[in-house]
Amino acid sequence: MPRMHALELLPDDAGCDVVRRDWQVLRDAGLPSQLDHRGASNSPHVTALAAPALGADDEQRAAELVVRLLPVQVRASGIALLGGRRVSVVRVLDVPDELARAVLQLRSQVRDVQHLGWLPHVTLARRMDRADVGRAVEALGHEDAVLTLTSLRRWDPETGIVTTL
Repeated sequence: MPRMHALELLPDDAGCDVVRRDWQVLRDAGLPSQLDHRGASNSPHVTALAAPALGADDEQRAAELVVRLLPVQVRASGIALLGGRRVSVVRVLDVPDELARAVLQLRSQVRDVQHLGWLPHVTLARRMDRADVGRAVEALGHEDAVLTLTSLRRWDPETGIVTTL
C-alpha cells in the first residue's frame, strides 16, 4: 500500500495544548497515546484528505477553498472509535458548515482520496485494544473544548517534507 500524502488542518498553540493534554492523560493512564508516535510530522492535526499523490493543482485548490476560511473555531466534542480489532480513539469535531462544504468540494476534486466523506477528528491514540477503551474514555472525561484551526499543511511522505500552504 502506498504511503499517503495528506492535507491537514492545524490548530493554534492553545488548541495544540488541549490535544497534547489528552495525549498525556492517556499516557499517564498507561494507555496508547499519540505521544508514542515519534515521527517528525506528529503534531495535533485534522486530516482534510489523504491520497496516494497530490499535485500543485491540488495544493492550489486547497488554498482557494480551505485556507481562505482560516482561522476557524471548531468544537472538540464526543469521543469516537475508528477501526476493527484494535482501534483509534479520536475526538470528533463540530465544524462550521462552510468548512465542511469546502473540504468535501476539495476531496471531490482530488484523485484516489482515501475514505469516503469526511469525519473531522483529532486522533488521540492508535492501535488501542478494545478492552482498554473504557479506561481511555474514563481518563479523558467528558469536557468539550474549542480549538482554533489556523493553517493547512501538506505532508509528503516520499520526501518527509511538511509544507504550510
